[in-house]
Amino acid sequence: MAMTIPYDPSLILGNLVNDAVLKNVMDMATIQAPVDAAEDNLNSLIALKRSIDMTIQELLDMHIDTTDLLKQSNDVNKQVQKAAIDYAQKKIAGLTALMPLKSQVHTSNDSYESPIDYNKSQLKKMPLSSDSLKMNVQYFSFEDNDQQSNTAALTIKSFVSDELDIFGDSFKDQASSAAQSQMNSQYSRHDIAGTLVISVTCTHKDAVMLAPFVLDVDKGIRVWNKIYPDDMIKTDSLANVMDIAAKANTKDEKALQLLSGATYGSCFIGMVHVLDTTNTTASETMYSVAASMQGQFEIGGWFADESGGFGVDSSFSDDAKNLLSAQNVTSHCTLVTMGSIPSIKSNEVKSAVQQFAKFDGEESMNKLAMLQNATASDKKTVDSSADAARTGQQMIAMETSKVQGLLAGLATVDTKANKMLDINSMMDALDDYIQKALAGNLGVPINYYLKPVTKSELAEMWMSKYYPSKYLSIAGDDTPVVNPATPTPQPQPVNN
Repeated sequence: MAMTIPYDPSLILGNLVNDAVLKNVMDMATIQAPVDAAEDNLNSLIALKRSIDMTIQELLDMHIDTTDLLKQSNDVNKQVQKAAIDYAQKKIAGLTALMPLKSQVHTSNDSYESPIDYNKSQLKKMPLSSDSLKMNVQYFSFEDNDQQSNTAALTIKSFVSDELDIFGDSFKDQASSAAQSQMNSQYSRHDIAGTLVISVTCTHKDAVMLAPFVLDVDKGIRVWNKIYPDDMIKTDSLANVMDIAAKANTKDEKALQLLSGATYGSCFIGMVHVLDTTNTTASETMYSVAASMQGQFEIGGWFADESGGFGVDSSFSDDAKNLLSAQNVTSHCTLVTMGSIPSIKSNEVKSAVQQFAKFDGEESMNKLAMLQNATASDKKTVDSSADAARTGQQMIAMETSKVQGLLAGLATVDTKANKMLDINSMMDALDDYIQKALAGNLGVPINYYLKPVTKSELAEMWMSKYYPSKYLSIAGDDTPVVNPATPTPQPQPVNN
């Protein structure tokens, strides 16, 4: 991601320029220059690589030999790798070097009044620069949906075995097979990850200039005396002012630096990362235990026959359902704009947990109920008992060999819409920034026009103001010069 434009908010058009602040901004620009150049080189090579690969694919579709072109593509691969390493190294070194310089921004407490006469000066826009745009956008999206289900049929023998010990091992085995515990579980995980990185840097053609640039000499002398208390201009002594004016254009003459104009640029540096993870675990555990017997033993000899008529009463069961649903939404958004404040719009993100849509024990008991219905009879005979034994044995064999699991359906039960900044918010902000860039009226200074005002110029302008007829009028600004030797034109009478 590109760096922002070096800028200090104390550099205001028309104000005095602090040499330390200006030097700090220039030092930041000097450090950023090789980093920006390395990034441009990397992006150019990546674009070249993609262009060559597309050309190779096009030639292959045309059945043209691409052997030599493939070799060139491999060479570009090595250059891209080398450029990426060089960019990473310079970016790390540049950020490390910029940290102490950025800590000095906003530390200047100088609040001297500007000597510019704003009533007579004017701001003008002049197309002295040029419009340009450099954009680098990277977007990554990942969506993963993982679902797992597990059905386990476990035989619980303890209760039935303890209750039916008196009937023998064969009867206990059949009864315990009918009294079974059925477990159904489902696990779902849905991950949505999106990352957008945007880097846009623009220059704008309109330069802003103070033209005409008019100074208030009295304010200028007051500011001079505050900044240079050891080298003051004493306006109560005409001799002192004349002596200062006589030393014009001497070596190492001090001056006030005024920001009289600037060309402008702007930048939009943003990153947003959104991660939405939803986990849902659903399970059903159904315990059906034989609590009663269908039929009575009339004779001990018919034990095997009567054993086929044993069933499980579905009314004596515990149907336990469990559900855990959780949603985790994280968003990390950073945006730095220089020269413009785009519109930031939040978007709604819906969060929801899930509930059982249709999850009861009725269906889980259908197979067991079928066994009871198939073996039920109002009047028991030897033949009916034999038929019931065969039918029951077949049903039990089917159930023990295949357990049909019930996987619960899930439905949204608690939905909330919360506002957050996401990728759409970043794109809306980018659109607004581009529209403002096209309309103009934005930017931060990237090149400065400085107007030096020396001590001798202030002295000359002071004498020209208060002794206009005695000394030659000299202007250190855009004030029109009036020569005292030239008589002022008088109005001529008009003859009708």
